[in-house]
Amino acid sequence: MSESELQQLAIDLGQQKYRGRQLHDLLYKTKAKEYQDFKNLPQAFRDNLKEAGWRVGRSAIHRSVTAADGTVKILIKLEDNRLVETVGIPVEDDKGSFRLTACVSSQVGCPLRCSFCATGKGGFARNLKRHEIVEQVLAIEELFKHRVTNVVFMGMGEPMLNLKSVLGAHKCLNKDVQIGQRMMTISTVGVPNTMKMLASHKLQSTLAVSLHAPNQKLRESIVPSAKSYPLEALIEDCQDYFLETGRRVTFEYTLLGTFEYTLLAGINDGKEQALELAELLHGCGRGYHVNLIPYNPVEGSEYRRPYKKAVLAFAESLESRRITVSVRQTRGLDASAACGQLRNDFQKTPLKESSTSESQPIPA
Repeated sequence: MSESELQQLAIDLGQQKYRGRQLHDLLYKTKAKEYQDFKNLPQAFRDNLKEAGWRVGRSAIHRSVTAADGTVKILIKLEDNRLVETVGIPVEDDKGSFRLTACVSSQVGCPLRCSFCATGKGGFARNLKRHEIVEQVLAIEELFKHRVTNVVFMGMGEPMLNLKSVLGAHKCLNKDVQIGQRMMTISTVGVPNTMKMLASHKLQSTLAVSLHAPNQKLRESIVPSAKSYPLEALIEDCQDYFLETGRRVTFEYTLLGTFEYTLLAGINDGKEQALELAELLHGCGRGYHVNLIPYNPVEGSEYRRPYKKAVLAFAESLESRRITVSVRQTRGLDASAACGQLRNDFQKTPLKESSTSESQPIPA
């Protein structure tokens, strides 16, 4: 809940308005997780909160795994015993500056079933609620004992299919958890009629649109939902978003390939696809950036990760056509915490109560 909501709650329960501010500080500064932690609130107020049915706390950490590069993936057990995954990515630069990114999920599973993504293969159960998104960030902060500096809505699920909760979480993370809007990115593969809705909120956050292919036919073979959202329409909506918000749209173009370069022909990482993508983006005007993401292996998938040489060649082809390019550094690969790898066995079927004994504590 926001500070204004908590202030109104205090008034509704017969308390002074400042008690709501105290409650807000306890939740977001002290990070209190139980009523017994509200020691500076009157006992009568605490009793009234309980009697009125208000709950405080966090979902349990079911399991965590740490990759060699320090990236941590945690599985959070929700109140309906479904599991959702979130990832903490620590980065320290040469100057000693530390950045901690939380990659958060917006749904339990994903209904879009992109052919290269593990989450879609695991099925879909439901949208996450606002607080279930926010608590992922708080869990990462508690795990690393450091405030989260960046948030990317790139975990399990399609954020645009749960826009109400995503926007609510975005507002809470900005206003209450104190993470700047410019430090947040919302990623989408494209859902019809949602980009205009997002633009109306005038967010200062980055919108990352996952293209995956430079033409409609190839895109449909990779992203089944593209059949209902033609590439031409998606690009037009991106242009409108850019004009409406003044914010840069980042295009994510995931390279699907193999360690054998000769087997990449006809997929999407050849020079001809790079040139076609450049031509497509030149038709949109200026201000666009392409973030290349080498495919991360998923069990049971026919796709393979491209050679670094192929990735660099693709990037150079775009740069030669004056397209701004970056290649995303792969993090958490050995913990199946990298882009496109998030999946668990309890996306469609809730965890059985007896399985909670398998929970492991977060490592110190």
